[in-house]
Order: sequence, then C-alpha cells, then structure tokens
Amino acid sequence: MTISNHVDRKDSDRLGREMHVFAAELYPICRSITGNGIRQTLATIGERVPLRMVEVPSGTPVFDWTVPKEWNINDGYIADQSGHRVVDFRRCNLHVVNYSVPVCKKMSFDELRNHLFTIPEHPDWIPYRTSYYKEDWGLCLSHNQMESLDHGAEYEVCIDSSLSDGSLSYGECYLPGETPAEILISCHACHPSLANDNLSGVTVATFLAGVLSRLDLRYSYRFLFVPGTIGAITWLARNQKHVDRICHGLVLTCLGDAGRFHYKKSRRGDAEVDRAAAVVLKHETDSAEVLEFSPYGYDERQYCSPGFNLSVGCLMRSVWGTFPEYHTSADNLEFIRPERLAESLRVCLSIVDVLENNRRYRNLNPFCEPQLGRRNLYSSTSGSHTLGEEINARLWVLNLSDGEHTLLDISERSGMPFPVIRDAAHLLRDSGLLSTIKDSPVVRPDGSNSSTTRYSAALESGSI
Repeated sequence: MTISNHVDRKDSDRLGREMHVFAAELYPICRSITGNGIRQTLATIGERVPLRMVEVPSGTPVFDWTVPKEWNINDGYIADQSGHRVVDFRRCNLHVVNYSVPVCKKMSFDELRNHLFTIPEHPDWIPYRTSYYKEDWGLCLSHNQMESLDHGAEYEVCIDSSLSDGSLSYGECYLPGETPAEILISCHACHPSLANDNLSGVTVATFLAGVLSRLDLRYSYRFLFVPGTIGAITWLARNQKHVDRICHGLVLTCLGDAGRFHYKKSRRGDAEVDRAAAVVLKHETDSAEVLEFSPYGYDERQYCSPGFNLSVGCLMRSVWGTFPEYHTSADNLEFIRPERLAESLRVCLSIVDVLENNRRYRNLNPFCEPQLGRRNLYSSTSGSHTLGEEINARLWVLNLSDGEHTLLDISERSGMPFPVIRDAAHLLRDSGLLSTIKDSPVVRPDGSNSSTTRYSAALESGSI
C-alpha cells in the first residue's frame, strides 16, 4: 500500500512495514551535509511527496557561518601487504570519517593509528565520526578489527574523495492550507547509515507529509529535510523575512527505537505546540517525559535562537546520546522497528489534530446549565467514550466556553483527552449551544478559520 491510499488505523502493522521499507531504501546511501548522497536522498523523498530541492553555493554567508565546500566520496579502504582490504568503505560507509580529504599512501601502523577511531567499550561496533569544518581525514573500524591488525606492518590507505566548490542541498515540501499561518516540520537528512538518528525522523516526516497532503487543513505546512545545523541555519538565513508565518513547529528525530517518548519544549516553554505535545503524550503513550528547553540538541536550537524564538519543539523517543547505539553501526535497520515508526507517526498526527482544532467557543446559553436532556445530549453518541466521560466533557466545554478559553485549555484543566473535548465542542456547536469565535488562535488570521471537520473525522475513524 502506498501513502496515497488511506491506511486503516487497525492495520498499523502494514503501515509500519511500509515505513521500514522506505528507511531501508535510504539506509545504504552515504549522506553528508553536502554532496550527491543528500541529493539522492532528497530525490527519493521527492518520489513520495512534492519536494523542491534548493542548492546554495559554497561560500555563501549564512549569519555567522559560511556554506562549506561540497564533499563527495567514491571509495575508501585500508589494505594489507597482500592487497586484502581489512577496512572497506564499500562494505560500510561509516568506515570513512565523513568529510575526509583525499588520501592515497602507504604508511606504518604507528602513523596510521593517529587516524583510526574505535569504540573500545563496544568492540564490535563501528563509530560514526565527522570532520566537517576542519580539513582532515580518518577511518573508523571496530576495536576488534584494529586489534587484529599487524602493528608492525605497512598498510595502503586510500580515501577517494573530493572537497571542492559546489553547493549545499536541502528539500522543502509546502502544503498550503486555509490560512498562510504555518506549522514547520523539520528533520536532519545528512547522516550516512544511521537508522534511528537520521532515517526514522526522515521517514516519519515523509509519511506525515503524505498523509497531510490528502487533507483539507486549517494551517499551511512546511516540511524541511536539511543537513543538520548548517542546513537549518542556511534555510533561516534565506527566509528571515518570512519566518513570522511560523506559529508552531516540530523537529523529528530518533523515532524508531523502543524507548519511551520524549518531547523537548521550545525556548518559550509554554508555546501552544509544547502544551499540545504534552497533552497528547499524557493520554496516548506510556511513561512519556516532557523535557525543558536547552540550547543543545538538534535543529530546534537554531529555530529557537533568540533572534527568531520560534515555537519549535523536538519530538523523539530515546534522547540523543543516551542510548549506546547512538552514532555507531549498531544504529541499524534492526534497531528501529516498524511498529515504533507507525506509533510515532500516530503521535505526530495527534499533535497536529490538537493544533488544527484548538479553537475558542462561546456558550450561547451561559446563564446556568442548559437542559441537555431535552436536546438528547445525555445519551452516548460516538461509542468511543463512556457515557459519563462524554457528559462530563460537555459540561466542561459549556462551562469554560466563555470566548477566552481554548479547547486545549479545557483539556488541560479537566484532565481529559483532547479528542473527547473536541468532539464535545463539535456536538454542542451543532446543537446550537456554542458558537465559534472567529478569531480563534491562528497567528495570522487573514485566511479562513473554518473547522477542519474532515481531518478530525478521518483521524478518529482510522482512515488515516
């Protein structure tokens, strides 16, 4: 099944398998912050969602940074005196330090040793190392591999790479909604064969864009597939005049492993997306944790820098650097699981649902409680919630619909899941007891604020 089709909510196994297959397709590509690897990755994403690829020339100033030279690699190895490759880039693209300059020479083990990187505490794993902004070279291998080398022998070392003027590539997928106010979804697409810390975020973002592209949405959505750090900085430098359109945002990463969910707040700390993520994680996941903002991590730190201060948080399962597989060959396709990818997509969709439907209403019968019985509002309607919960939600919505409180406010104060509150509001509105406040919280209200009923119905019914 392709993402152009609706996916039965109960058939999450099939969705997860499709996502895992997509990650597996991207896994062998040797990506970097520039070069043909990231272009190939973006082209593959572009086969699933409408993607515009942007090229920014090397040497372009972007705030305090400069777009670096473009790096590409064909091969890399260490060969013994018989010509046997004891380390081979073609078997694992982590073997060459990313952005290594070209090398082709024979050297003793002692000379070579200064350019070798291992993980002694995990002697069978290969580390991932980079040298983006310092011209150098190196090779990564398992500690057991290094220990097996003849320390008195001479070796042939070859890194067939190039570092020259070119460009930095990033991909942008824009989905127009009813208003120009935007929700930003960003992920880094620059690591080579690392499945959780790279491809899980790319995969979830791609499938999320595919689902949203089929729906009528209140907000416009901008998906960015960028090289980490320098890509986000470059995009912000090129779009500085337009970032005021962004009113919510998520950075997606590390979403395929078995860890519990974590959400890192935006710099603002109390932004609507922070609250939406917290409500979703509280009611839809087990033992999730909400983390305070810190200026270290992924590209949320660029979007949340003081000059922009955008409401962008970071959604992940295991936190970067806290799982031993992080930045090693053990972060492979077996480390990410289809069911975890599908669950992460569902969480993203639920956060989007809160943002899409978080509105203010006004109670049209505010003097004492209206008689719900004669309006047939004391009977269960959806079948998805208990009768008591539904009635309780209706009473909460009626009481707090004073034109000031949003549905997210009501969900937080009542302790009830957002979908229950949202459904109650829609029912009461349709029964003539509520009216929608037309200036519901969209940052730029120059477009329509009509309800995204189709989106909510599709999410609840399981057609997405």
